[in-house]
Amino acid sequence: MNRYVLDTDTLTLLREGHRLVSERALAQPAGSVVTSVITVDEQISGWYTALRRAKTPERVSQTYDRLARTVVFLSQFPILSYSIDAISNYEQLLRQKLGVRANDLRIAAIALNNDDIIVTRNVADFRRVPGLRVENWDD
Repeated sequence: MNRYVLDTDTLTLLREGHRLVSERALAQPAGSVVTSVITVDEQISGWYTALRRAKTPERVSQTYDRLARTVVFLSQFPILSYSIDAISNYEQLLRQKLGVRANDLRIAAIALNNDDIIVTRNVADFRRVPGLRVENWDD
């Protein structure tokens, strides 16, 4: 069974109820739509950054609420780890100087390690990674 690894942008679209992304995700077999620990890190780190910038009690409260809802949302998905093998894949990809951001390369390395498909709107960058299967559910 193919697994579909949602990158950070696609996972955000799904969380916000994007029609096309939601339809595609719901059409997949149970357990086949996953994300990576890198995406979890990006999602949670974003809310921590927002909390540090929040200056009013209302903003702090709203941001903590969004953080909590994000954690609940993320708990619905299997989360792929960044294993020693994936780290090794990442280091090999890094040496190839593909012009892809570090976290995108980490997500790609995880997907390659598991023979999974990346789901992203950032098709141009991910397609630079040799052997990586990429789909865009937003078109």
